[in-house]
Amino acid sequence: MGTYKFKTVNIRGKEYVEVKERVKYFRQEKKYENWTIATEFPVLDSEQAVCKATIADDAQRVIATGHAHEIQSNGNINKTSYIENCETSAVGRALAIMGIGVDDSMASAGEVADAIHQQEKMSSPRLRPSQRLKRRLTSWIAQSGTSRVPPIVRRHTTPSSKSTVTN
Repeated sequence: MGTYKFKTVNIRGKEYVEVKERVKYFRQEKKYENWTIATEFPVLDSEQAVCKATIADDAQRVIATGHAHEIQSNGNINKTSYIENCETSAVGRALAIMGIGVDDSMASAGEVADAIHQQEKMSSPRLRPSQRLKRRLTSWIAQSGTSRVPPIVRRHTTPSSKSTVTN
């Protein structure tokens, strides 16, 4: 890797090497000529995927493996591409285990971004419906410049005579 300059992505002040950069390096380096990257899916169904990537040398000795797990319902990209995302992560991890594109972390840029998103999602408190409505109304009022309640919101009384706001 000596003088090779990997392109990186900055996430929260840290530089991460994308998987495509690791694969590009692996494919163009003479010392990896005739080496292989093979993937398999020990778990693959309509909800999740587990991928194992194996890197073998020209004598087909296993040099590194990497694993990844993706859930189809986890995020916008995974809704349509959880299998591809899983395979890419496993390949990136296997290449990182070989030391390709690694300085501070073996995680790829995508893995780091996903982890940050999951942490933020888990740490943000779940809002009750009334809190969500209040937030939407506050936002609408700020954007519209009026304090009038938008026409989609109606006030009604429940059978227990409590006044509630719904949309």
